[in-house]
Amino acid sequence: MVVCIARQIKNGEIVAQGIATPLVSAGYLLARLTHAPDLYFASAIGQGVCREPAPLSLIRVESLWLDRALTSVGFVRAAADVLPRLRPKEFFRPAQVDPCGNFNNIAFGQDYKHPRMRLPGTGGIPDVTTFISDIHLYVPRHSRVTFVEKLDFLSGMGFHPQRTHGAGPRYLISDLGQFDFANGRMRLVSYHPGTSIERIQAKTGFELEISPDVHETPLPTSEELRLLREEVDPLGIRRLELLSGAERRQLLHQIIAAEASMSGG
Repeated sequence: MVVCIARQIKNGEIVAQGIATPLVSAGYLLARLTHAPDLYFASAIGQGVCREPAPLSLIRVESLWLDRALTSVGFVRAAADVLPRLRPKEFFRPAQVDPCGNFNNIAFGQDYKHPRMRLPGTGGIPDVTTFISDIHLYVPRHSRVTFVEKLDFLSGMGFHPQRTHGAGPRYLISDLGQFDFANGRMRLVSYHPGTSIERIQAKTGFELEISPDVHETPLPTSEELRLLREEVDPLGIRRLELLSGAERRQLLHQIIAAEASMSGG
């Protein structure tokens, strides 16, 4: 997934990084070390714009981004004033996504005051997805829980009839495949090695469009894997987005201990 994300990045772009998105951050850093050395980073963590990105971190991530910022403007001004002018490329992680790329990060359940599960929230998603045209989505665990015919709530705008500016998502990456929205509806363009079109459809809660030239996703190169494992994310922070429960807690403790040891803490 990290390599697929990196391959979506073009040199010279401004890329926006959200909070707690290590898979995306790793993709940006990998792109910068390979084919896109001239990236600019708009960071929600540092609430500003950086020329030099911060490395992946858990215990020092806020200070790293703040120390490297060309300018810090605050979260509200960044979402409402700065990002509309910069129009960055950004990857969002939806809790639910419908066939047209609209998505939900608010809650599961029809009753807002008494939901089945309260989700992390929207941040600046309702602001920026209404006008930008370079929306990308990522889903670490592909399932019918996430890919649904109808959202419980709408927080991120895709190809929606009420859209007046920008466009819906261009791209979605999951742990099973890559998708585009060429016809305003999610379409499978590649399936990852070890899976199949049939398995992806079975784990999707609506009928998928299939690209005429659907193919197996190209494998990472040995150099991409080396950079990812040795330079971009040697602690494996990106793996936190793939785990839940006890496994996630265990990895969190391991990463924090390793990072504290490296920094002399």
